[in-house]
Amino acid sequence: MTDKKTVKVKLVRSPIGTRESHRATVRGLGLRRVNSESVLEDTPAVRGMINKVSYLIKVL
Repeated sequence: MTDKKTVKVKLVRSPIGTRESHRATVRGLGLRRVNSESVLEDTPAVRGMINKVSYLIKVL
């Protein structure tokens, strides 16, 4: 049984007023409102999404 590596992210700033692609990325990470958290599989694609909107989220 292999343990999947995960990363937990939390939305700490509102995406209102940001680029449409950044808002879509936040939704793609499974974050809906400020202070919502999401546990995701640690893949290069997810890392890239986190990097893109790093100013809106916090990695826990």
